[in-house]
Amino acid sequence: MSPADPAGTNTLGLATSPYLRQHADNPVHWRQWTPAALDEAATRDLPILLSIGYAACHWCHVMAHESFEDDEVAAAMNAGFVCIKVDREERPDIDAVYMNATVALTGQGGWPMTCFLTPDGRPFFCGTYYPKDSFLQLLSAITETWRDRRGEVEQASDQIAGELRSMALGLPGGGPDIAPELCDHAVAAVLRDQDTVHGGFGGPPKFPPSALLEALLRHYERTGSAAALQAVTRAGNAMARGGMYDQLAGGFARYSVDAQWVVPHFEKMLYDNALLLRAYAHWARRTGDPVGRRVTAQTARFLLDDLADGDVFTSSLDADADGREGSTYVWTPAQLTDILGPEDGRWAMQVFGVTESGTFEHGSSVLQLRDEPDDPQRLDRIRARLLSVRGDRAQPGRDDKVVTGWNGLAITALAEASVTLDDAELADAARRCATTLLDRHLVDGRLRRASLGEVVGDSAAILEDYAMLATGLLALYQLRPEDSWLATAADLLDTAVRHFRDPQRPGRWYDTADDAEQLVLRPSDPLDGATPSGASSIAEALLTAAHLLDGARAERYLQLVGLTMEAHSVLLARAPRSAGHWLAVAEAVVRGPLQIAVSCAGPSALLTDARRLAPGGAIVVGGAADSLPLLAGRPRVDGGDAAYVCRGRTCDLPVTSADRLAAALGVPG
Repeated sequence: MSPADPAGTNTLGLATSPYLRQHADNPVHWRQWTPAALDEAATRDLPILLSIGYAACHWCHVMAHESFEDDEVAAAMNAGFVCIKVDREERPDIDAVYMNATVALTGQGGWPMTCFLTPDGRPFFCGTYYPKDSFLQLLSAITETWRDRRGEVEQASDQIAGELRSMALGLPGGGPDIAPELCDHAVAAVLRDQDTVHGGFGGPPKFPPSALLEALLRHYERTGSAAALQAVTRAGNAMARGGMYDQLAGGFARYSVDAQWVVPHFEKMLYDNALLLRAYAHWARRTGDPVGRRVTAQTARFLLDDLADGDVFTSSLDADADGREGSTYVWTPAQLTDILGPEDGRWAMQVFGVTESGTFEHGSSVLQLRDEPDDPQRLDRIRARLLSVRGDRAQPGRDDKVVTGWNGLAITALAEASVTLDDAELADAARRCATTLLDRHLVDGRLRRASLGEVVGDSAAILEDYAMLATGLLALYQLRPEDSWLATAADLLDTAVRHFRDPQRPGRWYDTADDAEQLVLRPSDPLDGATPSGASSIAEALLTAAHLLDGARAERYLQLVGLTMEAHSVLLARAPRSAGHWLAVAEAVVRGPLQIAVSCAGPSALLTDARRLAPGGAIVVGGAADSLPLLAGRPRVDGGDAAYVCRGRTCDLPVTSADRLAAALGVPG
């Protein structure tokens, strides 16, 4: 046993994860997931009790208070198990393996995840949240089974491990070609699942469909589909006006517990807000919708004000404050009247939907904004007053862990929002984030997953980290090509190709590197979930980089994009709601993708117009002729700036005005 893991102690105070540190004072003898902890289980001949969660998780807090802080429960855990805590955000590879096992055994998953493993990591019993009494009964039953019926445990763990390996074989081959018809089919299937009354897709709980919104916007720009744009408008408005959106400070909560977007699960995640910022920025840029523009500005501000830690962005805000979920955010009529006075209080009740019966617990209400008020200045004044009072309440905790991939999403979103809002501050924030992230997380040529307090953790980055950061760097490069973002992005992509590509199955990717820790199986999940999958993210990054580079590297990237999209096209054919980011990438693929190269001398109004008019997934660069691969042999025209629109390797004649550029792109000017 390592000196850092002495028997009979809790070692989580040594962790770089805020979630693990939340449990450092538990009477449970928690360990981190390390070789020493696994060796301890083998030496003591005890099963592993693996508990996986994250810092902003409400039910993780509930189980901690009920069980992990309880001396009786801790005694049973310490006597019969080697207890290991894992932050799913820091070790998504471990989380993926045992979530697959939990879903396979129980039919559902969630956090906290509670798994019982053999000392070599094979699961034999899995679940999620357990109340104290049920958990004590379970601990007793597992202990007895381990002691008296070991053969049954070994048989079950072998069977489960075998099923997990079978599941890891992945998708069937032979999917359809990536073509306009496949995208049309996928969009039609998605729209059939639309909630045409309340917006979004499916029933409660309702999660923000960030990737689908982006894909539908790209589809609208390619086809002019009114139905696709209507779905985006309906969902965008519903989410922005409902309780899932913070009507005072901006930023989105994790999901809505109801179909109407009224009551959220109050945690706020960086990845949700970055993905939604990108989608709203695109919607606002394309349509000029005032709700889209307002939410773009407010969500960007939320990132900078509430999630920034220096130049980088932290992971989340908790659902709870002072042990109560949502207590920071909800209001009663009496509170509004006391704070604002009778007249403004009544007006605020009407505007924000605050009622005597309430929409949340104990007669309190989550603020909504169902209609734009006729007095925006009054609304701004009331917002400021309520926000000031809210600042004196107990505040949710913040998970200050800095995750590489999620910061990559934020870089991309801020870069795109800077174009929508013509706000150089957002682009500068994205550049600072990228610079700091690379300085801190790129160690000996390889990315690390996370850091805390400027100290980088030991956990290796996964595929999504390389892909999402590379995409962010490529977005920055398009804003300012003289910087070195393209070279750095290409280096990251080369590393990802070398270590994450499946050499036996063309176009398939693993989520962990070939030299990462070997778990029961090597995770490889192509489905888009709360965040885009690593595989769909690497496809986007490779596609963009291929058209910004030239030569053999560009051709190699294009070949990889083709293989990757071909290997996963079955998702668009069979499960498009779980392939939103795949659909967004496919829409770019079938358009070429579009590239706009503006030959200019210095600041250029035409380049600004090109960025404003560019459809989602398009690539836009500007500079002097021959200064970039896309500008090779493309000079200015008659002494003025000129825009060259290309689809794949085919380019139109240059245009010199915004109206002609809009016509060439087939978008409203």
